Formats: sequence, structure tokens, C-alpha cells
Amino acid sequence: MSRIAVVPGSFDPVTLGHLDVIERAAPLYDELHVVVVHNPDKAALLPIAQRVSLLEEAVKDAGFPGNIVVSSWSVGLLVDYCTDVGASVLIKGIRSQIDVAYETPMAIVNRDLAGVETVFMLPNPAHAHVSSSLVRQVAALGGDVAPYVPNAVAAYLRSS
Repeated sequence: MSRIAVVPGSFDPVTLGHLDVIERAAPLYDELHVVVVHNPDKAALLPIAQRVSLLEEAVKDAGFPGNIVVSSWSVGLLVDYCTDVGASVLIKGIRSQIDVAYETPMAIVNRDLAGVETVFMLPNPAHAHVSSSLVRQVAALGGDVAPYVPNAVAAYLRSS
């Protein structure tokens, strides 16, 4: 039986912190789905298709293993996606106690609804302060986001 996990996120845009979690999670599973999800509580900077494209490019450029599948999900519960692909684990990057407080109730509900467990991964300290919302703010004000995002994302944001 294959061990399949899902790394969900808005990835708006993908950051080096996201890539760190993906890189460390990939060897732990036979198949790792990195899923761009729609979050109705957030105003997105990039359309989902663009986020998927930038994420695919970042994963390819980083030379990650071939067991990574990049996709999107915007209809229904995330655990429905997990069930569809046979995943029994969600991987969530946790930067702070605030993230733990936010993610814990969802982890419990996901386990109750579909038997999907959540694994929390701590960040590389070099990326612990970086969030997509911080990157969006810096980019909107004309700052250099290159230290925080993959090259493809930095280039895209510079050209936008």
C-alpha cells in the first residue's frame, strides 16, 4: 500500500518556507500531493492557475524528487481530495503558536470526518518569519522579495 500525503496551502505566492516543508516531507512518503486550495477568508493576489504554475516551476527548479504531484482543489472539503487520491496524512508547516492554535481544530475535524491525520512540521529557522502575506505586502510596496521566494516567483512579482 502506498503512503500518500497532502501538503495543502494557498501558496499565494509559494515561499522558500513552503519549499522547505515540501522538500523534507517528500522522502517520507511514496507520493506527495502539493495542493493549492482556495481559502474564502483570504483575498488572493494570484489566480489559482498562476499559483499552480509557479509552484510547479519552483518544485522543478529545486530538483525535488519525482514523487511530487502539484494540483489544486477548490470544491468541497480538503479531506475529500485526500480520499480521492488515497492520502491518509496532511502535512502542515507550523511557524508559531498562533499557527498551532489555528491548525489544531482543523486537524481534529479532518481526523473525525475522514480519518486523515495531520503532521505538523516545524520550519527551518531561516524561513520561520516568512509568510505569503508578508511577501505580498513587501512586493506591493516595491520591496525585494527575492530572499523569501523561489526565483520564478520573484521574477513574476517583479514583472507584475
